[in-house]
Amino acid sequence: MTLSFEEALVDSAGFARRHLLLGNGFSIACRGDVFHYGSLFNQADFSACPEVVEVFESLDTHDFEFAIRSLESAAKIAPIYAKHGAGAADVMLQHAAALKEVLLQTIAGQHPDLPNIIPDEKYHACRSFLTHFLGTGGQVFTLNYDLLLYWTLMHTDVPVGADPVQLENNDGFGNQEDDPGADYVVWQGETGAHSAKVHFLHGAMHLFDSGSELKKYTWVRTGIPLVEQAREALESGFFPLFVAEGTSTKKKAKIRHNAYLYQGLKQLNANATKQNACFFIFGHSLAANDDHILTRLARARFPKLYVGLFGDPGSATNREIKRRAESLPRLRARRYPLEIVYYDSASAKVWGE
Repeated sequence: MTLSFEEALVDSAGFARRHLLLGNGFSIACRGDVFHYGSLFNQADFSACPEVVEVFESLDTHDFEFAIRSLESAAKIAPIYAKHGAGAADVMLQHAAALKEVLLQTIAGQHPDLPNIIPDEKYHACRSFLTHFLGTGGQVFTLNYDLLLYWTLMHTDVPVGADPVQLENNDGFGNQEDDPGADYVVWQGETGAHSAKVHFLHGAMHLFDSGSELKKYTWVRTGIPLVEQAREALESGFFPLFVAEGTSTKKKAKIRHNAYLYQGLKQLNANATKQNACFFIFGHSLAANDDHILTRLARARFPKLYVGLFGDPGSATNREIKRRAESLPRLRARRYPLEIVYYDSASAKVWGE
């Protein structure tokens, strides 16, 4: 049986908190023509430097930052070993620079620069949807690295005739101590993470690692489009924080080696251990490459998981989602059983009618 979203809300009303896990379907539901994209690696155009594909293959990664840093490091030692002097090092540095441009163009080509591409009515509808979670003490965890959730949380303009929607939008970032008027804000560390309500589990396009701190770039503070900010950051040696690896195992390794990402995963774990809470999943296929997240939910203690299905519940895609969902309770300890409930994700009207 598949419930409507309203029926799922009624069914979950007895829980102290509802938490939400978002997949790419959240963005596709808004503008499928804009946000319907796969991994950065699969979308990237390497025609300007086709040899770098072999670099990714030899490193067994789809992580742009790892590939770029590997090329730059190799270029430093190549002259010691290369038979033809510094020629190899020069090519490596050229390819590292080209990869930065490929990364930039891939980001820019798949994502709008400014938030006004989305009308106020859509933002308001989405904020109304999010209030069922953020408005009741719950938290939102997203696997998307686009800016749509962030834009929605920041968009407080109200359509004519509508009422304002208040949301808890703390994401753990705040002013830089030494420069509170900076064009960016910085992650406040583990202490700030405990009060955060929104978590980008796989990073996001507006998060850049500067080495000493994790910066969040904001259009509001600069008025500078995403592409220009990204280019300036890359030229300064800062990389966008993405979990771009292809498999769950590699994603988990990336997460464990980054304090911000690992803290987000710990917050997911902490909330999933509460027996007076439930989780909703929206816009996610429960694919195996996100098992590092799904397994945490499966082995937790919260008693009820609401899984969104889009379209015909009997379609091949939804049958596979159900198969995956029904495998999760088998990972639970017997004293903490997990019930799976399906709801019609379209009925949530996340972006309005």
